[in-house]
Amino acid sequence: MSWLGVWLVGLGLADLVRAAAPPPVARWSPAVGAAVIAGLAALAGVTAPTDLVVLGVSMVALALWAVLSAQALSTGRGHGRALAVLGAVVFALVALSGWASSAGGLLASWLAWADPPLLDADSDPGAVLLVTGLLLANLATANVVVRLVLVSVGALRPVQQAELPSGPQASDQLRGGRLLGPMERVLIIGLGLAGQLTAAGLVIAAKGLIRFPELQAKRDESSTVDAVGIDEVTEYFLVGSFVSWLVALASLALTR
Repeated sequence: MSWLGVWLVGLGLADLVRAAAPPPVARWSPAVGAAVIAGLAALAGVTAPTDLVVLGVSMVALALWAVLSAQALSTGRGHGRALAVLGAVVFALVALSGWASSAGGLLASWLAWADPPLLDADSDPGAVLLVTGLLLANLATANVVVRLVLVSVGALRPVQQAELPSGPQASDQLRGGRLLGPMERVLIIGLGLAGQLTAAGLVIAAKGLIRFPELQAKRDESSTVDAVGIDEVTEYFLVGSFVSWLVALASLALTR
């Protein structure tokens, strides 16, 4: 699935730029993603006419994802369209992967020469691309997916509403989710690739056990957490966690 691997690397890096860079730079994230896709396709030798057409369309889809997801997070409307675009592209690239050229080219030569750690000498460049893309997508891109779902169910306020003086929201009480979420997903994928699915399950269970006392400790007599209902905080935690886990498990399934 060389197409999917190349596209996910571009998507993951584009969303990292969008999340971490200053606004003047972040607005160019789709161009960054397109440049990465084009460059990586050339390095991997995925340059047949069919490859170029499909990857060209995927660049347009990446830009559409960036625009629709940003609008949905800002206004609270259109999150379904953003998620549909992302899901449709992944499905199409998987379904049509039989037409994709096998990854090789300079990337294969570099892998054989550099012999990176954790990789065998005869590692498939296409598999390396796919795993790299999935790991990158589970950083900022997966965070966007989680936030879109949270906004859609009302567990997180859109950016435009969050900027209004309407009091705290659930996300203010459970800080660190945007950092812990990617770390958790990467750990789950890593354990899954190592064949340690039981350990991955323990990671999922441990998160609930660690967070539960925190929620209980902050509960007061009126069942609020700093003016936010305890049920709202619990919903935010549960929905966000389950979506995050599903993204990680779906990514792991794509590597099989």
